[in-house]
Amino acid sequence: MSNLSKSFSQKLKDKTTKIGIIGMGYVGIPLGLEFAKKKFSVLGFDKDQKRIDDINSGSQVMKHIKKEEMRLFIDNKGSATNDFTKVNSMDCLIICVPTPLDIHEQPNMSYVESASNLISKNMKKGQLIVLESTTYPGTTKELVKPILEKSGLKAGEDFFLAYSPEREDPGNKDFNVSKIPKVIGGFSEGCLKVTDLLYKNVVSETVKVSSMETAESTKLMENIFRAVNIAMVNEMKLVLSRMDVNIWEVIEAAKTKPFGFMPFYPGPGMGGHCIPIDPFYLAWKAKEYNTEAKFIELAGEINRKMTENIGHRIGKALNDDGKSIRNSQIMILGLAYKKDIDDVRESPALKLIDLLAFKGAKISYHDPYVREFNDKKSMELSSKNIKLQDAIVITTDHTKVDYDLIGKHAKLVIDTRNVMAKINNPNARILRA
Repeated sequence: MSNLSKSFSQKLKDKTTKIGIIGMGYVGIPLGLEFAKKKFSVLGFDKDQKRIDDINSGSQVMKHIKKEEMRLFIDNKGSATNDFTKVNSMDCLIICVPTPLDIHEQPNMSYVESASNLISKNMKKGQLIVLESTTYPGTTKELVKPILEKSGLKAGEDFFLAYSPEREDPGNKDFNVSKIPKVIGGFSEGCLKVTDLLYKNVVSETVKVSSMETAESTKLMENIFRAVNIAMVNEMKLVLSRMDVNIWEVIEAAKTKPFGFMPFYPGPGMGGHCIPIDPFYLAWKAKEYNTEAKFIELAGEINRKMTENIGHRIGKALNDDGKSIRNSQIMILGLAYKKDIDDVRESPALKLIDLLAFKGAKISYHDPYVREFNDKKSMELSSKNIKLQDAIVITTDHTKVDYDLIGKHAKLVIDTRNVMAKINNPNARILRA
Protein backbone atom coordinates (compact mmCIF):
# COMPACT_ATOMS: atom_id res chain seq x y z
CA MET A 1 0.00 0.00 0.00
CA SER A 2 3.01 2.31 -0.13
CA ASN A 3 1.77 4.18 -3.20
CA LEU A 4 -1.69 4.59 -1.69
CA SER A 5 -0.13 5.83 1.54
CA LYS A 6 2.00 8.37 -0.30
CA SER A 7 -1.00 9.60 -2.26
CA PHE A 8 -3.13 9.94 0.88
CA SER A 9 -0.32 11.68 2.78
CA GLN A 10 0.24 14.16 -0.06
CA LYS A 11 -3.46 15.07 -0.14
CA LEU A 12 -3.32 15.74 3.60
CA LYS A 13 -0.35 18.06 3.13
CA ASP A 14 -2.09 19.88 0.30
CA LYS A 15 -5.36 20.09 2.30
CA THR A 16 -7.16 18.51 -0.65
CA THR A 17 -8.35 15.46 1.32
CA LYS A 18 -12.14 15.18 1.16
CA ILE A 19 -13.56 14.18 4.54
CA GLY A 20 -16.88 12.34 4.74
CA ILE A 21 -18.60 11.93 8.11
CA ILE A 22 -21.35 9.33 8.43
CA GLY A 23 -23.81 10.48 11.10
CA MET A 24 -24.09 14.20 11.82
CA GLY A 25 -24.98 14.11 15.48
CA TYR A 26 -23.31 14.91 18.79
CA VAL A 27 -20.04 13.38 17.58
CA GLY A 28 -20.13 13.98 13.84
CA ILE A 29 -20.89 17.70 13.87
CA PRO A 30 -18.09 18.81 16.27
CA LEU A 31 -15.62 16.62 14.37
CA GLY A 32 -16.74 18.08 11.04
CA LEU A 33 -16.36 21.60 12.42
CA GLU A 34 -12.75 20.94 13.39
CA PHE A 35 -11.82 19.60 9.95
CA ALA A 36 -13.59 22.52 8.28
CA LYS A 37 -11.67 24.99 10.48
CA LYS A 38 -8.48 23.48 9.10
CA LYS A 39 -9.74 24.18 5.56
CA PHE A 40 -10.57 20.58 4.63
CA SER A 41 -13.60 19.94 2.47
CA VAL A 42 -16.15 18.18 4.70
CA LEU A 43 -19.33 16.39 3.61
CA GLY A 44 -21.63 15.06 6.31
CA PHE A 45 -23.87 12.10 5.51
CA ASP A 46 -27.16 11.59 7.34
CA LYS A 47 -30.59 10.08 6.66
CA ASP A 48 -32.44 12.84 8.54
CA GLN A 49 -33.49 15.38 5.92
CA LYS A 50 -34.32 18.06 8.50
CA ARG A 51 -30.87 17.70 10.04
CA ILE A 52 -29.33 18.05 6.57
CA ASP A 53 -31.40 21.15 5.77
CA ASP A 54 -30.52 22.75 9.12
CA ILE A 55 -26.80 22.12 8.62
CA ASN A 56 -26.79 23.42 5.06
CA SER A 57 -28.64 26.58 6.09
CA GLY A 58 -26.17 27.24 8.90
CA SER A 59 -28.81 26.82 11.60
CA GLN A 60 -27.97 26.11 15.23
CA VAL A 61 -28.54 22.35 15.43
CA MET A 62 -27.41 21.88 19.04
CA LYS A 63 -27.61 24.38 21.89
CA HIS A 64 -23.98 23.95 22.92
CA ILE A 65 -22.71 24.67 19.38
CA LYS A 66 -23.16 28.31 18.46
CA LYS A 67 -24.86 29.37 15.24
CA GLU A 68 -21.70 31.29 14.32
CA GLU A 69 -19.77 28.03 14.30
CA MET A 70 -22.34 26.39 12.02
CA ARG A 71 -22.12 29.36 9.65
CA LEU A 72 -18.34 29.04 9.68
CA PHE A 73 -18.72 25.37 8.78
CA ILE A 74 -20.67 26.33 5.64
CA ASP A 75 -18.27 29.17 4.80
CA ASN A 76 -15.38 26.70 4.99
CA LYS A 77 -16.85 24.36 2.35
CA GLY A 78 -18.73 22.16 4.82
CA SER A 79 -22.11 20.69 3.84
CA ALA A 80 -24.40 17.70 4.41
CA THR A 81 -26.27 15.25 2.19
CA ASN A 82 -28.35 12.06 2.22
CA ASP A 83 -26.94 10.99 -1.15
CA PHE A 84 -24.65 8.13 -0.16
CA THR A 85 -23.39 7.62 -3.72
CA LYS A 86 -21.16 10.62 -2.95
CA VAL A 87 -19.20 8.33 -0.63
CA ASN A 88 -17.24 7.43 -3.76
CA SER A 89 -15.83 10.95 -4.03
CA MET A 90 -14.46 10.99 -0.46
CA ASP A 91 -10.86 10.24 0.51
CA CYS A 92 -11.73 9.50 4.13
CA LEU A 93 -14.95 8.29 5.75
CA ILE A 94 -15.48 8.53 9.51
CA ILE A 95 -18.40 6.58 10.99
CA CYS A 96 -20.05 8.41 13.90
CA VAL A 97 -23.39 6.63 14.25
CA PRO A 98 -25.28 5.58 17.42
CA THR A 99 -24.62 2.23 19.08
CA PRO A 100 -27.53 1.77 21.51
CA LEU A 101 -28.61 -1.30 23.45
CA ASP A 102 -31.69 -3.25 22.45
CA ILE A 103 -34.50 -4.13 24.88
CA HIS A 104 -32.46 -7.13 26.10
CA GLU A 105 -29.43 -4.90 26.85
CA GLN A 106 -27.48 -6.37 23.97
CA PRO A 107 -25.56 -4.17 21.51
CA ASN A 108 -27.70 -2.89 18.65
CA MET A 109 -25.23 -2.66 15.78
CA SER A 110 -27.79 -1.91 13.08
CA TYR A 111 -26.56 1.67 12.59
CA VAL A 112 -22.95 0.56 12.20
CA GLU A 113 -23.99 -2.22 9.85
CA SER A 114 -26.11 0.16 7.77
CA ALA A 115 -23.32 2.73 7.51
CA SER A 116 -20.80 0.03 6.57
CA ASN A 117 -23.10 -1.35 3.88
CA LEU A 118 -23.69 2.11 2.39
CA ILE A 119 -19.94 2.68 2.26
CA SER A 120 -19.26 -0.76 0.82
CA LYS A 121 -21.63 -0.17 -2.10
CA ASN A 122 -19.87 3.08 -3.01
CA MET A 123 -16.21 2.51 -2.07
CA LYS A 124 -13.13 3.21 -4.11
CA LYS A 125 -9.52 2.15 -3.77
CA GLY A 126 -7.29 4.13 -1.43
CA GLN A 127 -9.94 5.37 1.00
CA LEU A 128 -9.48 5.51 4.76
CA ILE A 129 -12.43 4.21 6.79
CA VAL A 130 -12.48 5.01 10.53
CA LEU A 131 -15.08 3.84 13.03
CA GLU A 132 -15.55 6.24 15.97
CA SER A 133 -18.78 4.86 17.45
CA THR A 134 -18.33 3.35 20.91
CA THR A 135 -18.56 -0.42 20.75
CA TYR A 136 -17.28 -3.78 22.02
CA PRO A 137 -13.75 -5.06 21.28
CA GLY A 138 -13.61 -6.72 17.88
CA THR A 139 -16.38 -4.75 16.16
CA THR A 140 -14.19 -3.09 13.53
CA LYS A 141 -12.42 -6.30 12.54
CA GLU A 142 -15.28 -8.77 12.96
CA LEU A 143 -18.26 -6.70 11.77
CA VAL A 144 -17.17 -3.63 9.79
CA LYS A 145 -14.25 -5.13 7.85
CA PRO A 146 -16.20 -8.07 6.30
CA ILE A 147 -18.99 -5.73 5.19
CA LEU A 148 -16.54 -3.30 3.60
CA GLU A 149 -14.74 -6.15 1.85
CA LYS A 150 -17.97 -7.09 0.07
CA SER A 151 -16.91 -4.28 -2.25
CA GLY A 152 -14.14 -6.56 -3.56
CA LEU A 153 -11.49 -4.38 -1.92
CA LYS A 154 -9.25 -5.71 0.84
CA ALA A 155 -8.45 -3.94 4.11
CA GLY A 156 -4.75 -3.19 4.45
CA GLU A 157 -4.24 -3.67 0.72
CA ASP A 158 -6.82 -1.62 -1.16
CA PHE A 159 -8.16 0.60 1.61
CA PHE A 160 -7.14 1.75 5.08
CA LEU A 161 -9.14 0.74 8.15
CA ALA A 162 -8.92 2.01 11.72
CA TYR A 163 -10.78 2.56 14.96
CA SER A 164 -10.52 5.80 16.95
CA PRO A 165 -13.03 6.26 19.80
CA GLU A 166 -14.94 9.52 20.11
CA ARG A 167 -14.36 11.38 23.35
CA GLU A 168 -16.99 14.04 22.92
CA ASP A 169 -18.35 15.66 26.09
CA PRO A 170 -21.28 17.87 25.03
CA GLY A 171 -21.24 21.26 26.69
CA ASN A 172 -17.70 20.96 28.06
CA LYS A 173 -16.17 24.38 27.39
CA ASP A 174 -12.68 23.35 28.48
CA PHE A 175 -12.22 20.38 26.15
CA ASN A 176 -13.37 20.43 22.55
CA VAL A 177 -12.29 17.97 19.83
CA SER A 178 -8.98 19.73 19.18
CA LYS A 179 -7.88 19.62 22.83
CA ILE A 180 -8.65 15.96 23.54
CA PRO A 181 -5.92 13.38 22.77
CA LYS A 182 -7.02 10.95 20.03
CA VAL A 183 -6.53 7.22 20.60
CA ILE A 184 -5.93 5.35 17.33
CA GLY A 185 -5.76 1.66 16.45
CA GLY A 186 -5.15 0.51 12.88
CA PHE A 187 -5.79 -2.75 11.05
CA SER A 188 -2.16 -2.65 9.92
CA GLU A 189 0.88 -0.44 10.43
CA GLY A 190 0.07 1.35 7.18
CA CYS A 191 -3.50 1.94 8.32
CA LEU A 192 -2.29 3.28 11.65
CA LYS A 193 0.17 5.62 9.96
CA VAL A 194 -2.30 7.35 7.64
CA THR A 195 -4.96 7.58 10.39
CA ASP A 196 -2.38 9.21 12.65
CA LEU A 197 -1.53 11.71 9.91
CA LEU A 198 -5.21 12.51 9.40
CA TYR A 199 -6.06 13.27 13.03
CA LYS A 200 -2.86 15.23 13.66
CA ASN A 201 -4.45 17.95 11.54
CA VAL A 202 -7.22 18.55 14.07
CA VAL A 203 -6.09 17.34 17.53
CA SER A 204 -3.29 18.39 19.83
CA GLU A 205 -2.07 14.83 20.45
CA THR A 206 -2.52 11.37 19.01
CA VAL A 207 -2.08 8.18 21.02
CA LYS A 208 -1.25 5.17 18.85
CA VAL A 209 -2.06 1.73 20.26
CA SER A 210 -1.20 -1.74 19.01
CA SER A 211 -4.58 -2.80 17.63
CA MET A 212 -8.13 -1.73 16.86
CA GLU A 213 -9.33 -3.94 19.73
CA THR A 214 -7.09 -2.03 22.15
CA ALA A 215 -8.56 1.27 20.98
CA GLU A 216 -12.10 -0.11 21.32
CA SER A 217 -11.33 -1.34 24.84
CA THR A 218 -9.80 2.00 25.83
CA LYS A 219 -13.09 3.80 25.30
CA LEU A 220 -14.95 1.17 27.31
CA MET A 221 -12.48 1.44 30.18
CA GLU A 222 -12.96 5.22 30.35
CA ASN A 223 -16.72 4.90 30.62
CA ILE A 224 -16.73 1.84 32.88
CA PHE A 225 -14.43 3.72 35.26
CA ARG A 226 -17.04 6.44 35.57
CA ALA A 227 -19.98 4.04 35.75
CA VAL A 228 -18.63 2.00 38.66
CA ASN A 229 -17.53 5.07 40.61
CA ILE A 230 -20.91 6.73 40.14
CA ALA A 231 -22.53 3.49 41.32
CA MET A 232 -20.31 3.52 44.38
CA VAL A 233 -21.24 7.08 45.34
CA ASN A 234 -24.92 6.43 44.60
CA GLU A 235 -24.88 3.44 46.90
CA MET A 236 -23.09 5.46 49.57
CA LYS A 237 -25.78 8.11 49.27
CA LEU A 238 -28.50 5.53 49.93
CA VAL A 239 -26.66 4.15 52.95
CA LEU A 240 -25.63 7.51 54.43
CA SER A 241 -29.10 9.00 54.01
CA ARG A 242 -30.41 6.30 56.37
CA MET A 243 -27.84 7.55 58.88
CA ASP A 244 -28.79 11.18 58.28
CA VAL A 245 -25.31 11.94 56.91
CA ASN A 246 -25.01 14.46 54.05
CA ILE A 247 -23.24 12.70 51.15
CA TRP A 248 -22.47 16.05 49.48
CA GLU A 249 -20.64 17.29 52.57
CA VAL A 250 -18.75 13.99 52.74
CA ILE A 251 -17.61 14.36 49.12
CA GLU A 252 -16.47 17.96 49.64
CA ALA A 253 -14.45 16.91 52.68
CA ALA A 254 -12.93 13.92 50.87
CA LYS A 255 -11.91 16.20 47.96
CA THR A 256 -9.42 17.92 50.24
CA LYS A 257 -7.18 14.86 50.10
CA PRO A 258 -4.47 15.81 47.58
CA PHE A 259 -3.87 12.27 46.33
CA GLY A 260 -5.69 8.98 45.80
CA PHE A 261 -9.19 10.44 45.52
CA MET A 262 -11.34 11.68 42.63
CA PRO A 263 -14.81 13.09 43.34
CA PHE A 264 -17.93 11.57 41.78
CA TYR A 265 -21.42 12.77 42.51
CA PRO A 266 -24.76 11.04 43.08
CA GLY A 267 -27.83 11.76 41.00
CA PRO A 268 -31.23 10.51 39.89
CA GLY A 269 -29.68 7.94 37.55
CA MET A 270 -27.32 7.95 34.60
CA GLY A 271 -27.95 9.61 31.25
CA GLY A 272 -26.28 10.24 27.91
CA HIS A 273 -25.15 7.74 25.36
CA CYS A 274 -21.99 6.55 27.08
CA ILE A 275 -22.22 5.67 30.74
CA PRO A 276 -25.65 3.97 30.86
CA ILE A 277 -24.86 1.90 27.76
CA ASP A 278 -21.18 1.32 27.01
CA PRO A 279 -20.26 -0.84 30.03
CA PHE A 280 -22.78 -3.43 28.88
CA TYR A 281 -20.92 -3.89 25.60
CA LEU A 282 -18.02 -5.45 27.50
CA ALA A 283 -20.33 -7.45 29.77
CA TRP A 284 -22.06 -8.82 26.66
CA LYS A 285 -18.80 -9.61 24.84
CA ALA A 286 -17.32 -11.29 27.93
CA LYS A 287 -19.89 -14.08 27.66
CA GLU A 288 -18.42 -15.07 24.29
CA TYR A 289 -15.22 -15.92 26.16
CA ASN A 290 -17.00 -17.91 28.88
CA THR A 291 -16.47 -15.26 31.55
CA GLU A 292 -18.53 -12.61 33.32
CA ALA A 293 -18.19 -8.91 34.09
CA LYS A 294 -20.05 -9.04 37.41
CA PHE A 295 -18.69 -5.76 38.76
CA ILE A 296 -19.84 -3.90 35.65
CA GLU A 297 -23.29 -5.47 35.73
CA LEU A 298 -23.69 -4.69 39.44
CA ALA A 299 -22.76 -1.05 38.85
CA GLY A 300 -25.36 -0.85 36.10
CA GLU A 301 -27.99 -2.35 38.36
CA ILE A 302 -27.28 0.15 41.16
CA ASN A 303 -27.34 3.14 38.83
CA ARG A 304 -30.58 2.04 37.17
CA LYS A 305 -32.30 1.66 40.54
CA MET A 306 -31.56 5.26 41.50
CA THR A 307 -34.51 6.47 39.44
CA GLU A 308 -36.84 4.12 41.33
CA ASN A 309 -35.34 5.32 44.60
CA ILE A 310 -36.04 8.96 43.68
CA GLY A 311 -39.63 7.98 42.82
CA HIS A 312 -39.97 6.39 46.26
CA ARG A 313 -38.55 9.50 47.96
CA ILE A 314 -41.03 11.71 46.10
CA GLY A 315 -43.91 9.51 47.22
CA LYS A 316 -42.75 9.58 50.83
CA ALA A 317 -42.27 13.36 50.79
CA LEU A 318 -45.76 13.94 49.40
CA ASN A 319 -47.18 11.49 51.93
CA ASP A 320 -45.59 13.52 54.72
CA ASP A 321 -47.56 16.49 53.37
CA GLY A 322 -50.78 14.45 53.44
CA LYS A 323 -50.83 13.88 49.69
CA SER A 324 -50.40 10.94 47.36
CA ILE A 325 -48.54 10.83 44.05
CA ARG A 326 -51.83 10.23 42.24
CA ASN A 327 -53.25 13.54 41.00
CA SER A 328 -50.34 15.51 42.51
CA GLN A 329 -48.95 18.33 40.38
CA ILE A 330 -45.23 17.58 39.91
CA MET A 331 -42.78 19.66 37.91
CA ILE A 332 -39.60 17.99 36.67
CA LEU A 333 -36.85 20.58 36.52
CA GLY A 334 -34.46 19.55 33.75
CA LEU A 335 -34.96 16.99 30.97
CA ALA A 336 -31.39 17.00 29.66
CA TYR A 337 -29.14 14.34 31.15
CA LYS A 338 -26.51 16.92 32.20
CA LYS A 339 -26.37 20.64 32.89
CA ASP A 340 -26.47 23.35 30.22
CA ILE A 341 -27.07 21.15 27.16
CA ASP A 342 -30.15 19.99 25.24
CA ASP A 343 -29.23 16.29 25.03
CA VAL A 344 -31.95 14.05 26.49
CA ARG A 345 -30.48 10.68 25.45
CA GLU A 346 -31.08 8.11 28.20
CA SER A 347 -31.93 10.94 30.59
CA PRO A 348 -33.06 9.72 34.02
CA ALA A 349 -35.61 12.55 34.01
CA LEU A 350 -37.53 10.84 31.21
CA LYS A 351 -37.59 7.56 33.13
CA LEU A 352 -38.74 9.37 36.24
CA ILE A 353 -41.55 11.05 34.29
CA ASP A 354 -42.73 7.64 33.05
CA LEU A 355 -42.63 6.25 36.57
CA LEU A 356 -44.55 9.14 38.12
CA ALA A 357 -47.09 9.23 35.29
CA PHE A 358 -47.68 5.50 35.80
CA LYS A 359 -48.45 6.26 39.44
CA GLY A 360 -51.02 8.85 38.38
CA ALA A 361 -49.11 12.11 38.86
CA LYS A 362 -49.86 15.15 36.70
CA ILE A 363 -46.48 15.98 35.19
CA SER A 364 -45.08 19.21 33.77
CA TYR A 365 -41.47 20.12 33.13
CA HIS A 366 -39.18 23.10 32.79
CA ASP A 367 -35.93 23.06 30.87
CA PRO A 368 -34.37 26.20 29.35
CA TYR A 369 -32.59 24.05 26.73
CA VAL A 370 -35.41 21.64 25.81
CA ARG A 371 -38.33 23.81 24.78
CA GLU A 372 -40.50 20.96 23.55
CA PHE A 373 -40.44 17.20 23.98
CA ASN A 374 -43.01 14.54 23.03
CA ASP A 375 -45.73 17.13 22.35
CA LYS A 376 -45.15 18.78 25.73
CA LYS A 377 -43.73 22.27 26.07
CA SER A 378 -41.45 23.53 28.79
CA MET A 379 -43.54 25.36 31.40
CA GLU A 380 -42.53 28.89 32.27
CA LEU A 381 -40.76 29.03 35.61
CA SER A 382 -42.89 31.80 37.13
CA SER A 383 -43.92 32.30 40.75
CA LYS A 384 -47.51 31.48 39.76
CA ASN A 385 -46.58 28.17 38.11
CA ILE A 386 -44.24 27.23 40.94
CA LYS A 387 -46.99 27.77 43.52
CA LEU A 388 -49.31 25.45 41.58
CA GLN A 389 -46.94 22.50 42.06
CA ASP A 390 -47.24 20.03 44.89
CA ALA A 391 -43.58 19.18 44.31
CA ILE A 392 -40.68 20.30 42.15
CA VAL A 393 -38.09 17.66 41.38
CA ILE A 394 -34.67 18.96 40.36
CA THR A 395 -33.15 16.37 38.04
CA THR A 396 -30.69 18.58 36.13
CA ASP A 397 -28.69 21.43 37.64
CA HIS A 398 -28.88 23.88 34.73
CA THR A 399 -27.16 27.21 35.33
CA LYS A 400 -29.97 29.24 33.71
CA VAL A 401 -32.53 28.52 36.40
CA ASP A 402 -33.69 30.87 39.16
CA TYR A 403 -33.32 28.60 42.18
CA ASP A 404 -33.98 31.51 44.54
CA LEU A 405 -37.43 31.86 42.96
CA ILE A 406 -38.05 28.16 43.52
CA GLY A 407 -36.92 28.36 47.12
CA LYS A 408 -39.21 31.34 47.72
CA HIS A 409 -42.43 30.01 46.16
CA ALA A 410 -42.32 26.20 46.05
CA LYS A 411 -44.07 24.04 48.64
CA LEU A 412 -41.77 21.04 48.34
CA VAL A 413 -38.50 20.60 46.44
CA ILE A 414 -36.87 17.21 45.90
CA ASP A 415 -33.29 18.11 45.04
CA THR A 416 -31.21 15.35 43.41
CA ARG A 417 -28.31 17.69 42.51
CA ASN A 418 -27.74 19.61 45.77
CA VAL A 419 -28.28 22.99 44.07
CA MET A 420 -30.72 24.21 46.73
CA ALA A 421 -28.00 23.97 49.37
CA LYS A 422 -26.78 27.39 48.16
CA ILE A 423 -30.16 29.07 48.70
CA ASN A 424 -30.41 31.09 51.90
CA ASN A 425 -33.52 30.78 54.04
CA PRO A 426 -35.85 29.13 51.51
CA ASN A 427 -39.58 29.03 52.27
CA ALA A 428 -39.89 25.67 50.53
CA ARG A 429 -39.36 22.39 52.30
CA ILE A 430 -36.16 21.04 50.74
CA LEU A 431 -35.49 17.33 50.56
CA ARG A 432 -32.11 16.06 49.36
CA ALA A 433 -32.66 12.92 47.30
